[in-house]
Amino acid sequence: MFRSFANINYRIWFAGALVSNIGGWMQATAQDWVVLTELTDNDAAAMGVTMALQFGPPLILVSLTGWVADRFERRRILLVTQTALLALAIAVGVLLLAGVMTLPMMLGFALGFGVVNAFDAPARQAFVSDMVSAGDTSNAVALNSASFNLARMIGPAVGGLLIVAIGSGWVFIVNAATFLAMIVALLMLRRGLLAARPKSRSRGGLAAGFRYVWARSDLRVVFVTVFLIGAFGMNFPIFASTMAIEFGAGADGYGVLSSILAIGSLTGALLAARRDRARVRVVIIAAGGFGVAAFVSSVMPSYAAYAVTLMFTGFAIVTLLTTANGYVQMTTDPSLRGRVLALYMAVIMGSTPVGAPIAGWVADAFGPRTAIMLGGTAGLVACAIGVIWMLSSGRLHRDENRRFLLTLDETRPVRVVDPIEFSDEAAATTPIRTATSGD
Repeated sequence: MFRSFANINYRIWFAGALVSNIGGWMQATAQDWVVLTELTDNDAAAMGVTMALQFGPPLILVSLTGWVADRFERRRILLVTQTALLALAIAVGVLLLAGVMTLPMMLGFALGFGVVNAFDAPARQAFVSDMVSAGDTSNAVALNSASFNLARMIGPAVGGLLIVAIGSGWVFIVNAATFLAMIVALLMLRRGLLAARPKSRSRGGLAAGFRYVWARSDLRVVFVTVFLIGAFGMNFPIFASTMAIEFGAGADGYGVLSSILAIGSLTGALLAARRDRARVRVVIIAAGGFGVAAFVSSVMPSYAAYAVTLMFTGFAIVTLLTTANGYVQMTTDPSLRGRVLALYMAVIMGSTPVGAPIAGWVADAFGPRTAIMLGGTAGLVACAIGVIWMLSSGRLHRDENRRFLLTLDETRPVRVVDPIEFSDEAAATTPIRTATSGD
């Protein structure tokens, strides 16, 4: 489960990312609550617009951000983006403490955070494969998700309490300080141990990444699933905050809901770290599980009952996203990885501008429970698309009959193209191992 920690660079990265992620979740909780209660009168649609502005730039700038992640040193890219995010957090905190923040100003800052994160996300995701070996990439991605969700357990609850205790402005200031942990970690990395960057053989820019994804039916299914879940199922700030208000809870109650969601998310990430590799069928099953969990949570009669169901929702969504991320990284040509991951992040983050305003409008017009059901429907539709693809492509039949080659030498690397997990363009260097009934 923790094999990537044998790499000293990854240990340093993990520690810095954990501290920074805790601060990030504190800030996200404060921002959502400020928009919902301080700058508007419980206007979920305004929160949806804020999320759309924050998550829209990855979609709009994808042609540039993917090229930057493949062209320049990712460690330096991250130093620049983390410094910029620190400065933005300080500016928002100061304006809130001065009492001059307005909704248009907050929308502008949300757009600023979105632009910087558009460059940060693909570089951060691709940088994982620069720190660890190819065999540990899936594990490192899953542990990154575990760090993210461990922070999600801590950050929202602490953020909610700090909003009540000292005010939302100070939460942004505290988050600015946590960015220093990530910056220090990046400076401490042993550059000599980072993997050599392969030179891109393609001059097609984003078009080359798009053609690569389009040529592989497995990646198309993964991207469609992630888009549907990202657009309509991952609007947790809208769902949790409006449900907290419906149950009569305040900012602290909203923060606790976010932390409880992270309990299931952390469990899903750790179980993903135990798997030897990422598989498409896990993505499809998790999409269906999310749909079921969402419908169950939408009918819960009390705050406590709703909170319990969020653990299952978090487990399903993180299992899906962690597996999808690992699968994309493991099976993509290294020379195109930055561009493909930029497309992947654009699908996740860029789908929010599509779904968040819709979810916010549905929550205002028909109530938060209907908005949650909309997300659950998206999960079930994504699962159905995946099942149809498995049946029509023959993937299900091949999965049932697959066997690995047997050998006495289990340590000699060989070039193996697995038609079940890789396309014609993607192959993996793996040791031959003994087949088991589970395979």
